[in-house]
This record gives sequence, structure tokens and C-alpha cells, in this order.
Amino acid sequence: MLDTTELLLHPIRLRVVQAFLGGRTLTTTDLRAELSDVPPATLYRQVATLVDHDVLHVVGERRARGAVERSYRLNEVAASVDAETARALSPQRHRQAFLTFVSGLLADFDRYLDGGGGDLGRDQAGYRQNAFHASDAETAEFVARFRGLFAEYAALPAGPGRSRRLLTTVLLPGPEDADRSGSRRGAGAPVTEDDVHHRGDQRQHDDPGGQQQ
Repeated sequence: MLDTTELLLHPIRLRVVQAFLGGRTLTTTDLRAELSDVPPATLYRQVATLVDHDVLHVVGERRARGAVERSYRLNEVAASVDAETARALSPQRHRQAFLTFVSGLLADFDRYLDGGGGDLGRDQAGYRQNAFHASDAETAEFVARFRGLFAEYAALPAGPGRSRRLLTTVLLPGPEDADRSGSRRGAGAPVTEDDVHHRGDQRQHDDPGGQQQ
């Protein structure tokens, strides 16, 4: 059996997991359409690995062209790296994990552009980095409030007028400098006039108090 980091930080398995975020139920046919650059045999093998490790659950079966087509849902508890496991990772392992994470993000952005995206204002999309000053306690409060707000929107069911949105978060300590006067405006591509729109849906990492919009 693979450990959690080996299981989830494989580039194809990570993309499969991310495809299920937002409470989605998908078949391998659905996955092939979303991950069209992945060879089918590779995709089927990685789905089977995730099922074997309880990350994906089979929630339905139906006959399709003489074969059994299964529907899957994500086990979100198994699809996360807990704080204790993350603390034990070496710096090199963290770099590898972050590179895998960013590679998945690049694939998402390519898919957005290839699908006719690019008008960030129209699509309520964007990417921006911001900075603020906070104590450890204040940062913990910020993350808790962020999670609470996200949970409200994550609980909304799919339906007419609602689109699945991806929210990617990265929270890091910043280098100290002489400016301690307060928050700074971020640099990046503008989202809208007030810079509040996000690409929203939770990824499997544990801390969503992020900077990436």
C-alpha cells in the first residue's frame, strides 16, 4: 500500500482527485473527457489505485455497450494530507509536492483557456497575490473564518445558474521588510474592480487560507 503523500502527490492521481472536488459523481468516461491528455490505460490504472486505497468510492454501476460502467465519488477524508504527515515531510519532498500541485493548477488554467476562457471579468476569474501582517493567533482566526465562509458556498447544490468554480489557496510566511504599516495591495492580473472574485472549489490540501485567486 502507498502512503498518503505517495498516493496523492502523483501528478495524474492528483488531477483525478481534483476532478471530483465539489461533491461530483463521475464515471471513467467523464474523466476521460476532462483529462483528455491522459492515455486511457493510464487513467484506468490510476483510478483503480485510488479505489484500492479508499480515496474513490464506487457509488453506482450500469451496463454500457456490454461492459459495466462504474460511477465514483471522492472520499474527502482519505484525499487529504493531515498536518502530522505534512510536518514530517523533508524540504525536498515538500518541493516535489508543491511542484505537483502547481502542475495541476497549470493544467486547470490551460483547460480554462482552451475552452474559450481568458476574459477574467466576464468569467469572474483571476489570479492575484496579496500580503497582510498578522500574529499566529490572528492568522488562525483568518483561516477559520475563511473556511467557514467557503463552507457556506460549498454547501450550495449544483443547479441552474451555478457553475463549478475552482478556488486554489496558498498561504506562506513572507519575508520581513521595513514596511510594517499594514496590509499591501497585491500584484497580479485584476479580477474585477474590487478584486474580490475567486475561482472557487476546495482542493484536497488542508489549509485553505490562501493567496491565489
